[in-house]
Formats: sequence, C-alpha cells, structure tokens
Amino acid sequence: MTSDAMENTVQAANDFDWSFLLGSPLRITVIIIGAMVVNLIVRLFIRRFTAAVAKGTVGSEKAEAAGFAKFSSTALEAQRTGIDQQTIKERRAQRARTVGRMLSSVTTILISVIAALMVLDALNFNIAPILASAGIAGVAIAFGAQELVRDYLSGFFIVIEDQYGIGDTVDLGEAVGEVEDVGLRRTQVRDLTGTLWHVRNGEILRVGNLSQGWARAVLDIPIDYATSMDDYREMTEAVTHSLRKDPELSRAMIENPEIAGVQSLSGSHRVIRTMVKTKPNLQWMVERAFRAELMTEMAKRGAQIGMVQETVLRTLPSGDGSSDAAKEETDALAPVRQKRTASATNSRNDPAPSRLPSDEEIRTTAQQDSPSEGSNDDADE
Repeated sequence: MTSDAMENTVQAANDFDWSFLLGSPLRITVIIIGAMVVNLIVRLFIRRFTAAVAKGTVGSEKAEAAGFAKFSSTALEAQRTGIDQQTIKERRAQRARTVGRMLSSVTTILISVIAALMVLDALNFNIAPILASAGIAGVAIAFGAQELVRDYLSGFFIVIEDQYGIGDTVDLGEAVGEVEDVGLRRTQVRDLTGTLWHVRNGEILRVGNLSQGWARAVLDIPIDYATSMDDYREMTEAVTHSLRKDPELSRAMIENPEIAGVQSLSGSHRVIRTMVKTKPNLQWMVERAFRAELMTEMAKRGAQIGMVQETVLRTLPSGDGSSDAAKEETDALAPVRQKRTASATNSRNDPAPSRLPSDEEIRTTAQQDSPSEGSNDDADE
C-alpha cells in the first residue's frame, strides 16, 4: 500500500461518523444484553423457588409452629400423611420440575417480547400499530382462550399445593379412580373398570383425595336380635386378633376396630357400624378381610346375619261371575300344574333339566280335560 493510499484511509476514518455507533447499535446491544441478564436473574429466582418446593420448605409454617425445622418437614409430612418419605420426595421433585418449566417458559416469552419491541423502537420503527394490534389480539385471545387460561391456572395451583399426585386415588366428580398423569392443563384418571378419564383442570371444582393421610374402613354389619352387643364385641375382638396375625393386614391397620354402635333398626335385624382406621388406599382390603373373618367367626358361634323376612299373600278376585270363571280356569289348568310339579320333582332327582310345556300343549291339555259344549247337549238329550 502506498503512502497516498494510507493517507486516504486515515482521512476516511477521520471523516467517519462514529456517533452512529453510540446511537441505535449501542442501544440495541444494551437492550439485548439487559434482556439476557434479566432472564438469567429471573431463572435464578425460579430455580431457588423450585428447589424450595422440592425440599418442602415452601409453606412450612405448620412445621415451624410445631417446633420442627424446615429440613424436617419431609418427616413431619410423612408422619401426618402416612406416606413414606421417598415417595414424598419424588412427588415434590416432580412438582418442582413442572412448576420450574412453566415459570421459565412464561418469563422467557415475556422478556423476549418486551426486548423485541424495545429494539424496534430503537430502530425508529413505529410500534404503535403493533401495540394496537397486540391489544386487539390480546382481547380476542382473552375471550376465546379463557377456558385454556383457567385450565393452566387451576393446574398450576393443583401442582403447587399438592392436591393430588400420580398414584393417588381421587374423586373428581364423575371420574373416580387412580391418577395416572398430572399436567398443567388436564389430569388423567383410571377408574375401576379400566376407563381412562381426561379431566380438564379448569372443570375440577372439588377434589376428594383418598390417598392422603389415612383412610377408614366403614362396615355396616346386619346382626339378628338373638346376638347381643357383647357377643358381637367378642367376635370383633377375635376377628381383630386373627387379622393381626397377617403381617400385611397388621401394617395396613393403624388402629383396632371401633364399634360405633347401632346404625339402624328393622323388624328382623339391626345394623351395627364398625370402623377401622387404615393406611391410605388399603381400607378396601381391610374391609374384605374383616368381612371374611367375621363370617367364619359367626359360623363358629352359631350367630346369623339378619335377613329380611317377607310373606306374599295371593287372593282370587271376589264376585259371582269372576269367581266361577276363576274356578273353571283353575280346574282346567290343574293337570298342567300337576305335570309341572311332577317334572319339578323328577328334575330334583335327575340332574338333567326338563323341558317346560309349550302354550299349545297347555291349551290342548285344557281342552281334553274340560267337557265341550256339544257333549253336554248330547248328554242332556
């Protein structure tokens, strides 16, 4: 490069308007760097919040009021709910991941949109129409997607409050069963028949969780009046002793059965309510085992289950004409009833089922056994 070319280059550099770099490019760079820094700071707070959710220190005022430190909230919840600590930790970790992903996505989208609008403004673009269009679109989306927004908000609070989790048995109204998946928009519940219910979180008005804390097996046993309450109490103690021999049933029963008393009365028996406090989701197993052992114990003692006694009375219609017609019909069908009775008697002795007479056979038998009008006229002559 010659000396003249170098002088021209230096002169051109001196003539360059360096103030341009201090204008829009510098502002755009500052906006982008600022957006990245703000996003990192917000994500840091989100990670700290999700870590607190995973550890169980969020909303641990109850643990502190009870004199427990924050690090012992898992043990406190395990003692209160009856769920093992490992399961509690896994559910908290799942909740933390779900909440962290949602909050990170929302904050990233908001910061990116704000930064893009600021960059357009720094480039001297008129963003007023964009803001107006965004406002109109926001109103339209608010009307059209309000159900979706409600689903996500309800799902967020369901997850953060741990109303239920995967593996819990819940009652969501029409959907009653085991939870297979929990999301921010919908919940999947498998009922007893195997049907998989997809329930939107915004439609869940109340939740009945059968797996949190403890459960109770409620048994209404009908007992006849010949069995006294003392006898029933002795049978219950014998059944409890028998159930305690099974390690699985013994672990499922938190307390011994409690006899609440007579639930209802009838002319043939009384219903005695018995309750057993059990671990979550094990009340049905305890109920079935208790009923089976109680039937065995009642058979040993000669006690009986109360049964409803019914008597059916059938009468023929009164009156001259109707009684005569009924009598004639009864006499006509008497041979058919005798044949049915004989066939029923034979069926008790013969294991093979007998064939029932058809309508044509019944009518033929009735005509053969009853005298016709023509024969009566001949007899009179």
